Amino acid sequence: MVRIIPMASSIRPSLSSFRFSGTSRFGVSLSSNIPSRRLGFFHLRSAVPQSQFFGPKASKLLRGERNGMAVGTAGNMAQASTATTQENALEWVKKDKRRMLHVVYRVGDLDRTIKFYTECLGMKLLRKRDIPEERYTNAFLGYGPEDSHFVIELTYNYGVDKYDIGYGFGHFGIAVEDVVKTVDLIKAKGGKVTREPGPVKGGNTVIAFIEDPDGYKFELLERGPTPEPLCQVMLRVGDLDRSINFYEKAFGMELLRKRDNPEYKYTIAMMGYGPEDKNAVVELTYNYGVTEYDKGNGYAQIAIGTDDVYKTAEAIMLCGGKITREPGPLPGINTKITACLDPDGWKTVFVDNIDFLKEME
Repeated sequence: MVRIIPMASSIRPSLSSFRFSGTSRFGVSLSSNIPSRRLGFFHLRSAVPQSQFFGPKASKLLRGERNGMAVGTAGNMAQASTATTQENALEWVKKDKRRMLHVVYRVGDLDRTIKFYTECLGMKLLRKRDIPEERYTNAFLGYGPEDSHFVIELTYNYGVDKYDIGYGFGHFGIAVEDVVKTVDLIKAKGGKVTREPGPVKGGNTVIAFIEDPDGYKFELLERGPTPEPLCQVMLRVGDLDRSINFYEKAFGMELLRKRDNPEYKYTIAMMGYGPEDKNAVVELTYNYGVTEYDKGNGYAQIAIGTDDVYKTAEAIMLCGGKITREPGPLPGINTKITACLDPDGWKTVFVDNIDFLKEME
């Protein structure tokens, strides 16, 4: 779905760097002269009055049309409008039908990684797409169809065999019924185990940690049968309360649980759109005293489905997020998306739900 490239590569950037090619699934270059669709105010598809939902823009228009209005009165109206806008936007976000679609990252040898994921982790190769004119290949892997499961999108850029994973990305989580058996299989296939099976510190859940051929870490969690085995993406953040607030308000996620581990000097928060045993979640980790991380150039982003990318972008801006790709359709495929950064600079792409399903047909 989304093509990504290394930071230092001469290959034309893709959605992870928010440049696109018309041949790839989310692929149009932002450097081209694409007419941008004005955010929100003129395109709101809701019963909520436009001047209420999009307060800052509406206030600006009102001030321009009513030059005789007193400055103090205009200021009071702007403040009231902003408060109403935020309330309406956040209420809409809670009702939006959102789901984590896939996570995107770069690998140095696509066939090697596919072999490891299918043989050792039990994933299925859902589809593979080579775009030689753009010098990249994508592969989608997971435990079920893309239209109903959270999946992995791997990107191989021609001639790039290694990436810097950095320290900000933590791991992916996979739920398995028998951690010991899975670890034995991985060892037999030559995989690297970095933490042997055993109870998690301070709990009873049996876990283990492994690394894939590129060095991406996977946490194996022992659980019963689950509809979403690919269950976690762990990212480190510099201010946990700030991140929780942002993911709740801007992304509409729920704080599923929060656990402080003072003995090991870290706190985690599980954020998602449903229970952990049935849905993929984002695990945010705060390490005491660490406010910034080197993100490297390997991990790219998470994609999330939404009913309206325009309202989504407006809500993200109201919550202090940075829009890096204005909402609108991509030339060639007409899939509507918007892209943003959270307070720590982690990228997320929101994709129109109906457009996404049409692409799956």
